[in-house]
Amino acid sequence: MRRAKGALAVTIAAGALLAATAPAQAAPVPALTAAGAILIDGTNGSTLMAKDADTKRPMASTTKIMTAVVVTSLPGLNLDQTVTVKQEYLDYVYVQGASSAQLKAGATPTVRQLLYGMMLPSGCDAAYALADTFGTGTTTAARTADFIAKMNAKAKELGMADTVFDSFDGISPTGNNLTSPRDLAKLTRQAMANPLFQTLVKTTTFSTGGTAAVASWSNTNLLVQPRPTGYGYPGALGVKTGTTTASGKCLVFSVTRNGKTIIGVLLNDEERYMDSMALSDWALGPAAGSRNVLQRSNIEPIPDILD
Repeated sequence: MRRAKGALAVTIAAGALLAATAPAQAAPVPALTAAGAILIDGTNGSTLMAKDADTKRPMASTTKIMTAVVVTSLPGLNLDQTVTVKQEYLDYVYVQGASSAQLKAGATPTVRQLLYGMMLPSGCDAAYALADTFGTGTTTAARTADFIAKMNAKAKELGMADTVFDSFDGISPTGNNLTSPRDLAKLTRQAMANPLFQTLVKTTTFSTGGTAAVASWSNTNLLVQPRPTGYGYPGALGVKTGTTTASGKCLVFSVTRNGKTIIGVLLNDEERYMDSMALSDWALGPAAGSRNVLQRSNIEPIPDILD
């Protein structure tokens, strides 16, 4: 059961464990409904605010940030390599009730297309295809297990001590696909240093080229989607949504304004978009033309699938 949305408070909630290095305006840190959160400087990585930022929590499809990092950092990666879509990828999505890029069995998307299919509509079928393609082994199970091992190796390399992956897409078979806000922010800062990743996560729509049952993929991140279907938040660069019953609503976001870039992580947050915009305005100053983030909006529907 998802808890009911609560009104966004304008003062720090009593008992909330918030630590902050306030921006120049020294305004109070906005109150958050997130169970865990962090906001960092995208340039130097310094912490601007934190709320229970070192507690391990389920991360849902924000897992796919690491999936993309592993793939895009492979030596000699050929983005034009084609991959044949297997029926088992589609069956997996159906059984799990997961978000889908709606790939067609037998289609041959490129690695580039699969990356868009994974990061925009949060396609678990696309993530499965990438893990199966870039893992090592003689069976699908062996290859995906090897790919997940690569994800954990990358986490160790980046010093993500509070992170463990048991999944390539965030659908955890053991309940042990966990990270902390601080670790996820560290990963995202690393990912955003890659121009290809930057392009992926800020793209609003991308043509499927006939590899899927839809004509184009739309980004699930409403910060980057233009109004009226999204918030069209000024300076939003991405990054990734995630929702499961265990994780609640999650959002990793990045915003740039006035020469400064921030990266934020919100885990288990019913008001993830309101909170992300409130934090961005707090850290960067209100953007001209941005909506009042302390007013509720009905833009975001309650998802009935995992994203």
